[in-house]
Amino acid sequence: MNVHSFEHVPFEGLAGIDPWLKNRGHSVSRTRFWLNDPTPDMDNLDWLIVMGGPMGVHDEKIHPWLRHEKRFIEQAIKREKHVLGICLGAQLIADVLGARVSTGKEPEIGWFPVSLTANAIRSRWFHSSPFVPFHWHRDSFALPHGAIHLAISKGCENQAFSYGDRVLALQFHPDSTAESIDHLLLNCADDLVPGTYVQSAEEIRNMQTQFQPNLEGILHSVLEAFRTEVVAQ
Repeated sequence: MNVHSFEHVPFEGLAGIDPWLKNRGHSVSRTRFWLNDPTPDMDNLDWLIVMGGPMGVHDEKIHPWLRHEKRFIEQAIKREKHVLGICLGAQLIADVLGARVSTGKEPEIGWFPVSLTANAIRSRWFHSSPFVPFHWHRDSFALPHGAIHLAISKGCENQAFSYGDRVLALQFHPDSTAESIDHLLLNCADDLVPGTYVQSAEEIRNMQTQFQPNLEGILHSVLEAFRTEVVAQ
């Protein structure tokens, strides 16, 4: 299976997704937009994984490559590729599906519980609720027409949605590892302003040992659901 990732900054890569893919023998390639890497041949693509980044979906004047990225995501969905978006990636999926993406009431940064909707509990994507994933975002998305609302937190009403059988958008970070969190704390430290749903760097690191093992299980469950659907075709 050919998996391609869209990456927007050097410090937000596939993180915990990468070893899962490689351990199962999948081919992994990537487009690093900050280096103007090319996008892949759509015909050779099975999965597209769209990762996070500090920019917003509307920052096309600052990052002109966003226009091309959106067109590619839109075409991947139309051609029924498997598309997974995380944080900014989820917002980009929502945007190309016609939903509003805007600045939320409050930023959400740290370890905060997420609860599943009734639709999510009946879906193949998740198996337990609530769980405590890692968050790092200020913007959030509305639900696209035809999407299924899957998850909610106190700080963000729309934490996840699915669209059809092959598109999944996650506002939270199930991919987080100790290394990826350290990269965010180093490169985005200015985001840690006092707020109801903003933890300090010390709180984030202290809570990581409590919630990281469960988070890996959530990630693997989601990825297995994608893989199982592919095999079942």
